[in-house]
Amino acid sequence: MVPVNSTNSKFSTFLLTGIPGLEALHIWISIPFCAMFFITLVGNMTIMTVIWREQTLHVSMYLFLAMLAASDLGLSLFTFPTMLRIFWLDAREMTFSSCFTQMFFIHTFQKFESAVILVMAFDRYVAISHPLHYSSILTNRVIARIGLAIFVRTVAVEVPLPILLRRLCFCHSNVLSHSYCLHPDIIKLSCSSTRINSSLGLFVVLFTMGLDFLLILLSYVLILKTVLSITSHGGHLKALNTCISHLSAVVLFFTPMICLSMLHRFGPRLPSHIYVLMANMHFLIPPVMNPIVYVVKTKQMWEKILRFFIKRRPGES
Repeated sequence: MVPVNSTNSKFSTFLLTGIPGLEALHIWISIPFCAMFFITLVGNMTIMTVIWREQTLHVSMYLFLAMLAASDLGLSLFTFPTMLRIFWLDAREMTFSSCFTQMFFIHTFQKFESAVILVMAFDRYVAISHPLHYSSILTNRVIARIGLAIFVRTVAVEVPLPILLRRLCFCHSNVLSHSYCLHPDIIKLSCSSTRINSSLGLFVVLFTMGLDFLLILLSYVLILKTVLSITSHGGHLKALNTCISHLSAVVLFFTPMICLSMLHRFGPRLPSHIYVLMANMHFLIPPVMNPIVYVVKTKQMWEKILRFFIKRRPGES
């Protein structure tokens, strides 16, 4: 690891922030966050285990769902524990190295999830537009290559960020505005020039999540075009119904991020805890809600999970 530039840094650690203005309620606030963390762990681990064990689920739709569950699980493991530690123990200090490591993994899983949501949109397009060739287009080998491409792209764009942060000096303040380390939050505290860091950070966001969002929109334009070409009303509903779970994942992932960006740039000045809560929605809500939405809306997934937990005796229907 490249050593942190501590020669002119006034601090050796960062201080994380809970929810500003609500410090007295941190113990009570921790209860729903603890419940969310539990639901996230159980929901996503169940989905991954069931898909891994059920041979009939080894098709593109469910393999991509397993990737989504893995990214949600990783994101939650690098956010929830830090927040709960602040709420329960008021343990706010984090060394530079620990903070940069946490930042790397949070943004890596965030970009990985964005890419998985994109390939799930492509999966829905192929399923609706080319149903007869669906299994021959998205073979297991193609899915493995897609997963590898997502991993390589994500790691390649994220690795330079913590390395470049280590050349910065921190002498103005060491108080971060969130309960976990984020790249834009860290560079705001630097008293060095952050032009390279800011430019690279913006490029990474636009090249990954920005491009992914545009391609998802394009996928749904093509899906809608295909659906409108179906003559029967029942066909319209059946085709659109297969997209509901994925549309929910898109809304849950991108809406808080877009709203937060709009508020920061164009909205009125709001209390700081509003911005913190909206950031928490972006990082914490999708890992909780995605498994719930996919299990409730996907009949085959629901049946396999029930079969996994409720072992039938011989002769029972």
